Amino acid sequence: MKIEKELAALLPRRTKDSHKGDYGHVFVLAGSTGLTGAAALCSQAVLLAGAGLVTLGIPEGLSQVMAVKLTEVMTKPLPQTQSGSLSLKAEDEILSFQEKCDCLIIGPGLSRNPETAKLVRTLLAEIDKPVVLDADGVNALIGNLRFLKKRKADVILTPHLVEFSRIIDKSPDEVKRNRIALAKKFIMYYNTVLVLKGFQTIVAERERDFYINQTGNPGMATAGSGDVLTGMICGFLAQGLELFKAAKLGVFLHGLAGDLAAKEKTEYSLIASDILRNIPKAIKILLNC
Repeated sequence: MKIEKELAALLPRRTKDSHKGDYGHVFVLAGSTGLTGAAALCSQAVLLAGAGLVTLGIPEGLSQVMAVKLTEVMTKPLPQTQSGSLSLKAEDEILSFQEKCDCLIIGPGLSRNPETAKLVRTLLAEIDKPVVLDADGVNALIGNLRFLKKRKADVILTPHLVEFSRIIDKSPDEVKRNRIALAKKFIMYYNTVLVLKGFQTIVAERERDFYINQTGNPGMATAGSGDVLTGMICGFLAQGLELFKAAKLGVFLHGLAGDLAAKEKTEYSLIASDILRNIPKAIKILLNC
């Protein structure tokens, strides 16, 4: 129960005279043709973690679909490539809009379109708000890790084992055997917060101890699960938590929500939206610790 009490103390407290602006505004850059689910799951998770406002920056051709799909999430149509992903032409609009926000998510469902990947790297060098970089945002760093050194803002990277192996140019088997040592080496050199997802997810930051998570189950190895986690982490970040604490709290509650979902649906039939629906129950359990 010690870790539960420690994490419960991190949950941002809400005052009676507050309004939505007090709980942060998250700008989510996500989605492309065929990959709208990632954007939807991530954006909803931000709100369920307690953030006050979410704006989804989406390729303009997908904006109407997402506006219907997401009732509580605002949408911002942005210039797109011919393949339906975010275009480099979106850079100025993104940089202007991020000034209104507290933090950003870049990556879920963005696709690996070369132009979109270049946009991700360009934004990293310009954005001055904290960023959670996930999925295709991480993939944009393959062969281009130097852009992490050029960044202006604090960054949380949330790769799974294969994505991490790609950006550090190691085999997945080598990462699996040496994940703690490789994670330590990475954060010391690039000075980021690293969430290395998988069985007993690692959360690590330079000058801090590792946190190795104990919640979660194999049923969470399903499409969209990571998008939910990314949204939860940034939701807590928007409410004022430090990067390491937001990541630690998000990882624990994500796993707990997955455990609750597995009890109801089994590990076989669990899907990402089941995790999403159990976020409120997981937070309630932690509040009662």
